[in-house]
Amino acid sequence: MNRIKQKLQEDSPSAGRAGKILSIYFSAGYPNLDDTVKIIQDLEKSGVDLIEIGLPFSDPLADGPTIQESSTAALKNGMNTALLFEQLKDIRKTVSIPLILMGYFNPVLQYGVEAFCAKCEEIGIDGLILPDLPLDVYQEEYEPIFKKHGLINIFLITPQTSDERIKAIDDASEGFIYMVSSASTTGAKQGFGAEQLDYFDRIANMKLSNPQIVGFGISNAETFEQATKKAKGAIIGSAFIKHLTANGVAGIGDFVKQIR
Repeated sequence: MNRIKQKLQEDSPSAGRAGKILSIYFSAGYPNLDDTVKIIQDLEKSGVDLIEIGLPFSDPLADGPTIQESSTAALKNGMNTALLFEQLKDIRKTVSIPLILMGYFNPVLQYGVEAFCAKCEEIGIDGLILPDLPLDVYQEEYEPIFKKHGLINIFLITPQTSDERIKAIDDASEGFIYMVSSASTTGAKQGFGAEQLDYFDRIANMKLSNPQIVGFGISNAETFEQATKKAKGAIIGSAFIKHLTANGVAGIGDFVKQIR
């Protein structure tokens, strides 16, 4: 079974564990080119449930300044798709939790979609998050390739996504739905406002088949708690990258402990 599906089942109330999933995002190759594997290993040791490995891209439109800066630095360090795959070739010898690659579709297209997905399967990647790959294009052109290589494609919804579109995404999803907390770019926030909390209620009331994990604006225990009252889990990116900027790979366990 795909590790994402397995993790979601393990943490379901019917399995006797109602705990909320904590996913951490970071840019591969940041702060230093060779930090990628160390960060993944330390995150798993610290009790993180999922890890999203950012594939740096030169034009990250959906990302806030913190992630953009880390992505730019990673590219300057020499990170690229082929190097990331090389760094991760033995990752499943030491890490067992689900690993997701998150990025933009252009590098995947340049690498070759079939070759990219085959490489993900070879090294043990469980899913992809490609915000600029539309649902209809995925279904018409790429879904068989993803499924052939055991990859779950994770779709995003926002407060502006219509109920009809959300239901279509739910029907097409196999793991979880990435629930973007706001229409803005990524970035840490101090708390969620009434509009966002109403959005969380709206999605919860739709009773979707797939669990939702909230991203954008999760930075501390308070925002993690707010985001997961109605959702299955939450994703932290910018706040963790700020930690890496300040501390390097030291103190990853302490960062995670501050969240839950």
